[in-house]
Amino acid sequence: MRRVTSALTVLCGVGLVLTGCTLLPGQQRDAWRGQAERACLARGDVTPSAYASRLSPINGPGQCGIARPFRVTALSGGTVELSNPATLGCPVIAETERWLEEIVQPAAALYFGSRVVGMRSGDYACRTRNSRRGAPLSEHAFGNAVDVMAFTLSDGREVTVLRGWRGEEDERGFLREVGNLVFHTSLI
Repeated sequence: MRRVTSALTVLCGVGLVLTGCTLLPGQQRDAWRGQAERACLARGDVTPSAYASRLSPINGPGQCGIARPFRVTALSGGTVELSNPATLGCPVIAETERWLEEIVQPAAALYFGSRVVGMRSGDYACRTRNSRRGAPLSEHAFGNAVDVMAFTLSDGREVTVLRGWRGEEDERGFLREVGNLVFHTSLI
């Protein structure tokens, strides 16, 4: 179960190439992170809207932070509401949008004859992977990951990651379908 939860945690992770990062004060984020954010914004992958507003930069401690964060309340043009506003960077917002449209919505139609209209999720947190002492920083520390705990369908049904893996056949199939992808974005 922990393995499956970890897989979905990583699902929207971007740039999972970090090794050996620490929370020591004064360390700088890798330059490619800023380049990826600038490129994402320059391409127009994410623009401010009623559902995604720009925030002030988040800096530290250590390498943690997001140079150009957004506060996101919904995805997919406002059709997929988030249970709590999320603080995220442009690259992961764009990839999560693509994942919802290309993977999640078709899977919801296939397994439930319904659309996903909400997600219970987590976002930015300056922490190590799996919150383990001494582990490398999580992509959450850079606004590049979204934890997905549950999906709400248009018919009112909720499919949770925790119970769904041992739930009905349609829930298991849906979670297998949406959890089989890890996002990687180009750096520029």
